[in-house]
Amino acid sequence: MRVLVLGGCGFIGSHVVDAMLAANLSVRVLDRGPEKFRAPLEGVDYVFADFRDVNRLYESLVDVDVVVHLISATVPGTAALDPQADVRDNLLPAIAVLEAMLKLSVRKIVYASSGGTVYGVPEVVPTPETHPLRPVNSYGIVKVAIESYVEMYARAHGMSATIIRPSNPYGPRQGHTGVQGVVTTFMNRVLNDEPIHVWGDGSVVRDYVYVEDLATLCVAAVVAGQGGTFNAGSGVGVSINEVVAGLRKVTGRELRVSYQPGRSIDVPRSILDIQAAKMQLGWEPHVSFYEGLERLWRWIRQNNAPLSHPR
Repeated sequence: MRVLVLGGCGFIGSHVVDAMLAANLSVRVLDRGPEKFRAPLEGVDYVFADFRDVNRLYESLVDVDVVVHLISATVPGTAALDPQADVRDNLLPAIAVLEAMLKLSVRKIVYASSGGTVYGVPEVVPTPETHPLRPVNSYGIVKVAIESYVEMYARAHGMSATIIRPSNPYGPRQGHTGVQGVVTTFMNRVLNDEPIHVWGDGSVVRDYVYVEDLATLCVAAVVAGQGGTFNAGSGVGVSINEVVAGLRKVTGRELRVSYQPGRSIDVPRSILDIQAAKMQLGWEPHVSFYEGLERLWRWIRQNNAPLSHPR
């Protein structure tokens, strides 16, 4: 089975590629450039181009069985600043991927959506996949739109489609620019003895999933004989204040915390119900939040270098 990973050199994508190689899958990667922290991996077929380049996209899809779409040109904060760019750079290219798959008879796609934004302010916590989709920001709206197109193409053309809704992934190789990735951003600031900036009073609760656990779910979705929609989280909520406390414990350092006014784009409480992935794909997360913090702290200290931008 040959898998094309769109965004396979980014934070999540690089771990997905690792997990696929461990599962003895044949991997091709389409990304803008190589990984920031590692040399190209032996056995991986790399294509370096923008996935909006239709000609290179078609070339990448030749002899491919499954597409794993991990690329997002925005994060919630940047999408809110320019919703038109969000549509132009995410929704339209995703439709182009589906069209290209159709023309080249690639019959299966795994799409990484967003478990933290598509549900909006949840009525039920933990939130199952059956919860109404009511996103409150552009990022979530576009993710829902892409999900809808993926499902439409699957119904109309007999494709197999799996949608994965990750919560808040964290771990090695993540960016620290402050626009996404609270854990890594905070930890890098701790390393550099800089203050941590918290939006609101720190009571916002999120579900954090270690990136290697998310990667194994992606592989499970690729090899599964069925499609579907699956949350990808830990099933456990952690407040920002608890993140800060965890960082104090793991790093052994005093933290300077600056509380800023809350943001309207932030959902107060988001925890995902992950029973569907457990039951249907035989998957479950294995790395606890604090174990993940310890692993990430070791990695950051070992690298002791500026982290990459999120991809």
